[in-house]
Amino acid sequence: MADPAERRIPSVTRCILIPSLITLAVTLLRLVGELEQWQRAWFNPDQGGYLSIVGIVWLAPLFGGYFALRLAAAGERTTAGRSIVLAAAGCVVFAVGFYLFNAGRIHGMTGVIVMWVLAALGAGLAFPAWPALFRILMAYAFAARIPVAIVMLIATWAGWQSHYNAEVAGYSKVETYILYALIPQLEWWVAYTIVAGSLLGTTIAAMTGLRRQPEPGRGSKPP
Repeated sequence: MADPAERRIPSVTRCILIPSLITLAVTLLRLVGELEQWQRAWFNPDQGGYLSIVGIVWLAPLFGGYFALRLAAAGERTTAGRSIVLAAAGCVVFAVGFYLFNAGRIHGMTGVIVMWVLAALGAGLAFPAWPALFRILMAYAFAARIPVAIVMLIATWAGWQSHYNAEVAGYSKVETYILYALIPQLEWWVAYTIVAGSLLGTTIAAMTGLRRQPEPGRGSKPP
């Protein structure tokens, strides 16, 4: 017979529905803000869009914490110390790939591929950290990033003055969209969402004492 706590664990779709809608709203708000040339600090239209206050990049760790709390409330727990170590290791591997490419340690397409591979490896370390959280974060990541990839497709072909425009001089729009929009959104940014969300999620689990309780008969003593 299934454990009552397990039956209360919400489905992945139910967990990510509201966060995905919020994320979509932020994506569309940023697009409008860039096209309407609202304040640059809030809506940075430059390619890359770095440090824009309005952006879904900030939502990944926040929703990671939210998902962790939902899982814990439903009875799904994790082993705090091991989970944090694995999640932190995943962030380090991910960050190493980002540094090697952006610091110019590895150049050209080789650097891009190395960055993508290390991002995937970093995200992979989050799975044994907390499998249930990993699955929810992966689903949320695709729900968040597929709309961005669609917006970037339209922005690139229309030539919008927005960071969603992936067009690069000297390359065709097809090439730049695939290399600088489609693959990064559905691989690198998905990995980022997983590692960032896992780190905050496992940390919150540890801080609030949401550890897996020993099963009866496996090292626990009756009261």
